[in-house]
Amino acid sequence: MGLALSTSWNAFRYENGRKLLFEIKKLGFEEAELSFNLTASIIKDIEKAVNEGLIKIVSLHNYCPIPADLDRDEALPDCYSMSSTYEEERALAVRFTKKTIDTASVLGGKAVVLHCGRVEMEDETRSLIHLRKRGPEEDNNFKALRDTVIKKRAQLSHVFLENALKSLEEINSYAQKKNILLGVENRFYYREIPSQDEMGIILNKFAGSNIFYWHDTGHAQLTENLGFCFHKDYLDRYGKSLIGIHLHDIARFQDHLAPGKGELDFSIFTPYLKKETIKVIEAHQPATKNEVISAKILLEDIYGAVI
Repeated sequence: MGLALSTSWNAFRYENGRKLLFEIKKLGFEEAELSFNLTASIIKDIEKAVNEGLIKIVSLHNYCPIPADLDRDEALPDCYSMSSTYEEERALAVRFTKKTIDTASVLGGKAVVLHCGRVEMEDETRSLIHLRKRGPEEDNNFKALRDTVIKKRAQLSHVFLENALKSLEEINSYAQKKNILLGVENRFYYREIPSQDEMGIILNKFAGSNIFYWHDTGHAQLTENLGFCFHKDYLDRYGKSLIGIHLHDIARFQDHLAPGKGELDFSIFTPYLKKETIKVIEAHQPATKNEVISAKILLEDIYGAVI
């Protein structure tokens, strides 16, 4: 499998799916991942383009297409939380995830990338980033807030994790019928599910099923930069279950940069990647076309043996 580009890079510039994919194709990509901000109309355009052989869709990011009752800027991957204690919301999360699985099946995609909800508490990740940016004079405040957040999440997490597992049970059964794999992604915000340890709980529970690990490079490095856990531990612990990887760079606390524009050494991921691993560049705007092309060249040079 080669390098794919996520439509998260250019999705909001288009209302037409063919034009969206054609721009990606012009940059030299033969494969794409569909992001979570595409309407049903755009997906119809994409289906026609895929059937005509314009490009191959390797993965989709939940929810795709966006839920019909939401605008594009509202339809984030956690707009409906699969860990919600409100059964109606949890059911909607499962319903629209099944729709994404259906879409993947129609488009010939291999996998769907999942967010698994959150622990309902105030998220202090941005506050921690702000304190860290202010420098050493805020170290005590930073450590106190981080310790408080860790303790509070641990106290509240059980019911939300159980609900996420319940949702995954339903979604996994559906994915098995459709022959679509599911990648549980490591997260950016500390309140989100799964934490590093919770990832192990999920993968152990669903061992031998259609649920696998999806590694996000920027998210993992952010959690290390904030002192929650080590980036490499994700891969050492869960690399055997790795199905896909989002490749983007990070400069301290700003992620989704084009690879090569931040601080990550992308060669560290080489031992964990195989030819069949889905490899997606997930750069966001304002990454330029030239930055995306340079990232493609950089990563092809590093991962040549497994592309």
